[in-house]
Amino acid sequence: MMVKKPSFWLLILVLLIFSVLFLLKVKDEMIDFEVNYKAGERIKWGETLYRLEDGHYQFKYSPFSSLLYLPLSFLPLDFAKSIWYFIILLSTGLLLYISQSLLKSAGKNSWILPVLTYLILARYFLRELQLGQINALIAFLLILMIFLLARGEEISSSWSEKSAGLLWGLSIAFKPYSLIFLPYFLIKKKWQTLAFGLLFLGFSLFIPSLFYGFKGNFNVLKEWQISLSKSTPHLLDSQDNISIIALFMKWTENLKLSLYLFGLALIALALFLLYIILKGSKIKRALILDCAIILMIIPLVSPLGWDYNLLFSALGVMIVLQSFDKYSRFWRAVLLANFLVIFFSLYSILGRELYAFFMSLSIITINFMIIVAYLSYLRLKRYR
Repeated sequence: MMVKKPSFWLLILVLLIFSVLFLLKVKDEMIDFEVNYKAGERIKWGETLYRLEDGHYQFKYSPFSSLLYLPLSFLPLDFAKSIWYFIILLSTGLLLYISQSLLKSAGKNSWILPVLTYLILARYFLRELQLGQINALIAFLLILMIFLLARGEEISSSWSEKSAGLLWGLSIAFKPYSLIFLPYFLIKKKWQTLAFGLLFLGFSLFIPSLFYGFKGNFNVLKEWQISLSKSTPHLLDSQDNISIIALFMKWTENLKLSLYLFGLALIALALFLLYIILKGSKIKRALILDCAIILMIIPLVSPLGWDYNLLFSALGVMIVLQSFDKYSRFWRAVLLANFLVIFFSLYSILGRELYAFFMSLSIITINFMIIVAYLSYLRLKRYR
């Protein structure tokens, strides 16, 4: 199908803008990418990935994740950065495009939902670019997984469910928090998705043996576990941590109490999700709304849920925007105010002191818990 000229030139303009952004600012940053690039160099020579001397900039992902950066490690750092930068842009574009496709919102003004969604979440997408993170790529893999699962339900396709499982397993291999879908797949009896996903995950744990040998690979996996256990507690009250446990840490300044409250919150959230998933489980396309909620709570339940992880909320935000007229006038006003707080909660607008105070209250965490509530309302009212 031919691309319409206005759409083509708009795409060119967007690419030019982001290219200038990279050349003027981002190419000198992307510190997280530099950490991962170094991991790609290290696994190439069979060197350990997790080193105390790296300090705050330790590699925190699985050994398998470093293989993603292995090909880039053969390139000069600046050139590798430019490639990764455009991988993030492509992943972001596909994330928004597939999310829109899931909502079947194509039409004359089909661009409105993706654009509004991007604007609301712009600070997280831009932060992803600035750091050179991997979350946009993982979000794309998961949204494609959801697309295949939805397609599999519509046409009873075994191939779609198996392919979705491979994408799920790949996303877990990059970052373990995609495991959050495991209980959902069990409840929905997605046996093929589970089997292929877990099979790929198991495969990913052994692949680094090609560089370390079996014994060396076991030692590296153990080093990864030790590295996470040592670094995680010190980051629970970090300013940019927007997880629920970080909320409790910031409010109580007590680790034991925060862990206790976090445990209770997880139990309550799990029971609530079980209730809404089972209620009306035969509703057509319920899977899309269920998965949108799960995606949105990933950074909220992950102990290291950084603010830029909230880009996983793209599908959920798009659904709420599309269903704006389903809420009463009062709740539409609340939702609009909630989106405005998210949009304007920028360091450049608030300044150092006010931004630090804003983040210390974990207001962003509350903002996205509110959106989860709006999605849950739609699910319970069976609007989708």
